[in-house]
This record gives sequence, C-alpha cells and structure tokens, in this order.
Amino acid sequence: MTRWNFNSWLSFVDSHIVDYPTPITLNYNWSFGSAAGICLAIQILSGVFLAIHYTPHIDYAFSSVEHIIRDVEYGWFLRYLHANGASFFFIVVYFHIFRGLYHGSYAHPRQALWCSGLVIFILIIATAFLGYVLPWGQISFWGATVITNLFSAIPGIGKEIVRWLWGGFSVDNATLNRFFSLHYILPFVITAIVFIHLALLHKDGSNNPLGAKSTTLSFYPYFYVKDLLAFFILITGLTIFLCFWSNTLGHPDNYIPADPLKTPAHIVPEWYFLPFYAILRSIPDKLGGVIAIGGALIALFLLPFIHTGWTRSASFRPLYKIGFWLWLSIFVLLGWVGQIPVSGPYVILGQVITVVYFVLLLFGVSFIGVVENFLAQRRISQKK
Repeated sequence: MTRWNFNSWLSFVDSHIVDYPTPITLNYNWSFGSAAGICLAIQILSGVFLAIHYTPHIDYAFSSVEHIIRDVEYGWFLRYLHANGASFFFIVVYFHIFRGLYHGSYAHPRQALWCSGLVIFILIIATAFLGYVLPWGQISFWGATVITNLFSAIPGIGKEIVRWLWGGFSVDNATLNRFFSLHYILPFVITAIVFIHLALLHKDGSNNPLGAKSTTLSFYPYFYVKDLLAFFILITGLTIFLCFWSNTLGHPDNYIPADPLKTPAHIVPEWYFLPFYAILRSIPDKLGGVIAIGGALIALFLLPFIHTGWTRSASFRPLYKIGFWLWLSIFVLLGWVGQIPVSGPYVILGQVITVVYFVLLLFGVSFIGVVENFLAQRRISQKK
C-alpha cells in the first residue's frame, strides 16, 4: 500500500488545484461553484459560534437569539451574517444551477456530477428549513407545523413519520431539540458530499460555454483570479447587505415569540422556498401537493436521461434558449405567487404556471432536442 507523505499531499493539491486542466473558454459564470463553497464555509463557521450561545428550548430559544444580538460581543454580526448568509448561499446556488441548465452541464458524461449537485441542493434546503425554526418566532413555529404535517399525507406511515419528527404529538420542545441537532450536523454531511461532487467534476472535467471539447490551461494562475474576483464581489455584497439591510429579508412576524394559540394572518417561508411553496399550494389535495413538490425536484434529476440534443449549450440552440428563459420566467413567477395570500385568481395562476413548469422541464427538454436535431439534419442535407 502506497504510503501518504508530504510529497504525496503536495502532488494531490497540485493535480487538483494548481495544474488542474481547465477549459480556456470558461467565463465568470463558472465562479458560482467556488462562491457556493465560500458561502458554505461562512455558514458553518458562523453557525458553530452561534451554537455556543443558543439554547434549544422552547422557553429560552427566542430569548437566547435576542441575547446573542444584544449582549454578546459582535453577536449581532454573527446572527445576521448567518441569517443573510443563507440567502446569499441560495442566490449563488440558484445561479449555479441555472448556469448548468443553460449550458447543458447535466448532459453526458456529467450525469453523476449533476445528480450529486442536486443532492447537495436538497440537503441545503433541508438545513435551511431546520435553521429557520430555531429562532422560535411565530413563522418559525407555524412554518414547522405546516411543513411537518405534510408528511402525514404519506399513506400508511405518514402519521408515524410526523410523530417521529415532532418527538411527540405536537411541535414542542422535543421538535426544537431534534431540529437543532440535525441543523448542526447536516452542514458537515453537505461538506462531505461537496468533496464527492468535486471528485466527479475533476473526473469528467468542467463543461464550458461552447458545450464541446476545448483547449485547456492550468487552473493556477489563469482561472483562480476569476474566482478571486467573485469572492470579493460576494463578500462586499454580503457586508453591505449585513450593515444596512440586515432585517430586510426576515418576516416581521418572526420577531414575535412563538404562540401556539395565535395563528399568523399569512404564513410564508423564506424567499428561496417560495417557488416550491407555490407549487405545493397550487394542488388542492395534500398528498398531491407533496407529490408535486417532490416531482419539481425529481424532474431536475431526470434531465440527464431525457436530453436529446446533439449539442449542450443554449448558445447554439435557439429553440432551447427560448425554452430556458421561458422556464426561468415561470420559476420567478412561481416565487411571486408563493408570497401572495391565497385568493381566487392567484390560485388559478399558480396551477397554470405549475403545469407549464413541468411541461417545459420534462417534455420541453426532450422535444426541443428532437426538433433541433431534425432541423440541423435537414440543413446538413440541403448543403449536400
């Protein structure tokens, strides 16, 4: 067995960071991956320090968060860095996914890479939801009640799953303790899968704007500068937001201690959950809503296996480009519908755009690819 020594570690770092062959055509859109890694590190470090002062008990959780903000030295900075850092994390991750969709990064041979990235995305969603419950404000409590109750729609075992999540017969102290433990552990699980994601990336190589093989250069010193610029933009934006608009993204009702006897007028999740929340609300049946929101994520996993286009990048696929921007518009529109109170016209709108979301994602990708292949073949035949 080969013995790992200092030279072996240097060789490993050199092959994966310094001399890693990188397509020469990469642009700044390929900096979102490294920016997401920075966001993950910020969330883990700030979360560890917050956990030192946080008390996972329903009688003290809300007060402990206020104590961190008001009494702990630079506690306000840690609290708002963690809260707003989650939003910036999702912004970066969403752009990372959108870039992958636009340039066809899910296509062969990167199916495993794409799927591993989606697993990370789902774990980030779970971690963010668990973390949003911890301040134990009104939206935290009622959001946890609504979302965990969705599992009761699963036939046969649904109620048992809900009871296990709650640790009892309602959202209570056992629930808060479980959520705190899982919220603390999951980021380290995400980190482990990130390394697997990077290993798959280095195995199959990076995609590029051309969607084809490209001349490569070593990552250092040519491409790390682009990631460094993305790092400074991210830190500058987060710092400005932290200092001037630290409470902008928080729901006002979540600054009220949780009260099981008083339901808020309008329960909404954080902005990064709104598109999926709109899909959930658009289905009148509880089980149907759970299937729909799960299907919205599963559909992304299916993309590598229903891709039919000869080329990957939308830069050379005019029909796919139109479909992509239409789908992205639908996704943003779902987010807008998700934050509006339930009423007649918005319910119908949500149902319509939910159908369009699935049609474009599941059928559009494969059908558009077939049409583009046919048109390309016809053009080649005409030239002959």
